[in-house]
Amino acid sequence: MKVSDFDYSLPEERIAKYPPDNRGATRLLVLNRHTGSVQHARYSNLEAFLGHGDLLVINTTKVVRARLFAVKQTGAAIELMLLEKHEGPQNLALYRGRLKQGDRLLAHGHELIVEELAGQGVARLSVEGIESVHALFQNYAEVPIPPYLKRDAEAVDRERYQTVFAEHPGSVAAPTASLNMTPELLLKLEKGGVATAGMTLHVGLGTFLPIRTETMEEHVMHREFYSIPARTIEQIHETRRSGGRVVALGTTVTRALEHAATRISAFSGSDPLVGEADIFIHPGYSFQTIDALLTNFHAPRSTVLMLTAAFAGADHLRAAYREAVEKRYDFLSYGDSMLIS
Repeated sequence: MKVSDFDYSLPEERIAKYPPDNRGATRLLVLNRHTGSVQHARYSNLEAFLGHGDLLVINTTKVVRARLFAVKQTGAAIELMLLEKHEGPQNLALYRGRLKQGDRLLAHGHELIVEELAGQGVARLSVEGIESVHALFQNYAEVPIPPYLKRDAEAVDRERYQTVFAEHPGSVAAPTASLNMTPELLLKLEKGGVATAGMTLHVGLGTFLPIRTETMEEHVMHREFYSIPARTIEQIHETRRSGGRVVALGTTVTRALEHAATRISAFSGSDPLVGEADIFIHPGYSFQTIDALLTNFHAPRSTVLMLTAAFAGADHLRAAYREAVEKRYDFLSYGDSMLIS
């Protein structure tokens, strides 16, 4: 299949530039992936579509302050996006602008040195006057809102570009399917017999790199660290035995659970399952762990759109997206949601 098969026309006015005034005050498109039928609902009424015995799996990652602006000795501005690592120093950053090895940048009174250009728009940095590159970012960087919002981060983003259950720092982008979830809705789901289980996947480099190949088969996904607690795996097994559904809250949860699917099936230990997800899910993939997916409306030609198409069926998803545009749903990170089951 070609990447161009997953292009579609997304009007600029359908991209939500800000979060809704109240978290979760959004719409919900419900898609039956077997029949293609669509229902229109409110996100706050999600409990009407999940049943007793279902398990909602959430991503407990926390977005770190990762977007920093620096200035070259020439006066040229450089935008840096810190890339979280889970072993070794955190000193890699995506950059916008022109850099070469040895360049010196000034940011908030500290000097950054470009030690190496690592390819694909990534630089390895060192810093003077502060303990580490990571410390510089955590002291001075902004919330890394997506570039398609075409604005700088504002005070509202510090709260709303973070989930209500964010716990483990490590992501350079939010697991956006979770941004509409509220404590009140989680309580309603619990009262209806829907259990919740946590895991962590830190959203990283793959989120920012475009697909540069002509076919999906040629594209190589970057790795993203995940950790699935033993209790969550036990809950998945219990849900399977009782006939309930495993509902993934977002594509990040889906990638982790599907990457670890074989190990989850055979699991019998007490330590968390840890890995680096490099799985690229696109149409033709056979899902092994999840039974339903709660997600956002994704950008054209994106890997997350292809994952969603793999689960929903490409034709069903195209039709649902056309209807969502016609009915003026809000798209992307701060927009409306869809439940596919």
